[in-house]
Amino acid sequence: MKIDQRGAVCVLGTGLIGGSLLRAAVGAGYAAFGYNRSESGVVAARADGFDVSGDLVEVLRRAAEVDALVVIAVPMPAVDFVLGEIAAHASGCALTDVVSVKGPVLDAVREHGLEGLYVGGHPMAGTSESGWAATDSMLFRGAVWAVGVDEGTRVEPWSRVVRLALDCGSVVVPVVASEHDQAVARISHLPHVLAETLAASGAAGGKLALGLAAGSFRDGTRVAGTAPDLVRAICEPNATALGRVLDEAIETLVTARECLRAQGSLRGLVETGYRGRTAYDERASWDITGVIPGSDDWLGELQRAGRDGGVLRAI
Repeated sequence: MKIDQRGAVCVLGTGLIGGSLLRAAVGAGYAAFGYNRSESGVVAARADGFDVSGDLVEVLRRAAEVDALVVIAVPMPAVDFVLGEIAAHASGCALTDVVSVKGPVLDAVREHGLEGLYVGGHPMAGTSESGWAATDSMLFRGAVWAVGVDEGTRVEPWSRVVRLALDCGSVVVPVVASEHDQAVARISHLPHVLAETLAASGAAGGKLALGLAAGSFRDGTRVAGTAPDLVRAICEPNATALGRVLDEAIETLVTARECLRAQGSLRGLVETGYRGRTAYDERASWDITGVIPGSDDWLGELQRAGRDGGVLRAI
């Protein structure tokens, strides 16, 4: 294991994502330590040899002393409280997060006066499991990590966040917060809602339906196995964007139902869905090169590149 070659990282919250990040950062050579609210999580992390404490103030003061990159890895309902503590004890630290929405986090960061050193982040990785026991240092290998390029983003904290994401094995997609939230409403939050709907529908069919259930039901309901409170914490902060996408999905289903009733056919829905899945399977990214962080319009260049399928593999 490499030791202390890349600076310090302070992870606030050591559940699935935060704990996996702590593991990956230590493995990549960072002097990484963390905080967790639950004592059981602290004990479990320490038993595995990781530097985790249940004293948030102490951890933040330590982060300030070593100029750590602070990573917020708590659910959205806890973000405001954590930001208040950061403002009080580590306001000079570079700051990022791994929360599944970016607009509400950015708004909260601004309310606490921390936007100068903040760069939003969202690793697109996870499982239906939760807690320290589910953590995996390899969780981010080959994953996409969204990193903010909103107006006002500063080069130094942005570079630190990108470097951490790359060192954890991810590729980086530069995103604007509002555009990120619109996109994840479609490819992350709506799937959660549809999985819950499908799981409820299957269960309503009783023992026979569940007894006959196989691959399509299993795969379609995988994320419905996520703890309900966590699903709500992921989806509800993005209510506006998710609501719009739900309207589209409902309209699509209503149209399919009427077509099935009138013509006995699902052709329109099935063909459109097939094209969508094929587009996903055939998606291609390209490497963003030639953008110099801090140069004129570097944020604009990265915003445009991210929208067009570009990824960063190095800085």
